[in-house]
Amino acid sequence: MSVVFFTDRDLGLKFPAILREGGLVVERHGDHFASDCSDAEWLREVSRRGWVAVTHDRRIRYKPNELAAVIEHEAALLVVIGAAPYPDLARSFVLTLPRIIAFLAAHERPFVGKVHRPSPPELAKQPNAAGRVELWYPRAPR
Repeated sequence: MSVVFFTDRDLGLKFPAILREGGLVVERHGDHFASDCSDAEWLREVSRRGWVAVTHDRRIRYKPNELAAVIEHEAALLVVIGAAPYPDLARSFVLTLPRIIAFLAAHERPFVGKVHRPSPPELAKQPNAAGRVELWYPRAPR
């Protein structure tokens, strides 16, 4: 499965650089869009190109116009969860890549997934532990 990851502007420069160093194909927000481009606008174009969007904006799911853009444009959006420095989040993303690829293969667009970093106790036991990926939208029926 050949995947192009698109990193939102909120992830800065180090996050995509570390993903590239890890062998991932990455397109940066700043290489394609103005800094004031709305999330709805870049979501449309990223989805049209078939890329997987990656952001750290965990509020995106709660913003009606942005969630509507995910749905309307059938986006694949991954939200990186964690309060760690971006280089740590990026390294965790790379270590979690097999789970991310399995998640992408198992879910049809549109969706929002959360990519979690391993917990501090997990990292203390195994510094190269993979994180987990879970579906955030659409929610599974209860």
